[in-house]
Amino acid sequence: MLMFILTLIVIGAIAGFVARLLVPGRDPMGIVATIVLGIVGSFIGGFLGYLVMGKDIQEGALQPSGILGSIIGAVVALLIYRAATSRRGSLV
Repeated sequence: MLMFILTLIVIGAIAGFVARLLVPGRDPMGIVATIVLGIVGSFIGGFLGYLVMGKDIQEGALQPSGILGSIIGAVVALLIYRAATSRRGSLV
């Protein structure tokens, strides 16, 4: 269990950092928010991989993915985060 958590943190940090590099614009996030972005991206990537490939049916639809899926999921999560925060700011 401890190894799974450490792997999530390391993959989350890498995926979150790469996603922030790939998506242009300013993101005032600290290291913890970047790691959380990558971890959320990992689960989004696992879900998208499940939908596209239909593999790992025994494990369920919500599962962590590899580094490439994590990066793709983190980019999706970052774009959703930006869309949600930009709408909130424009309403005020």
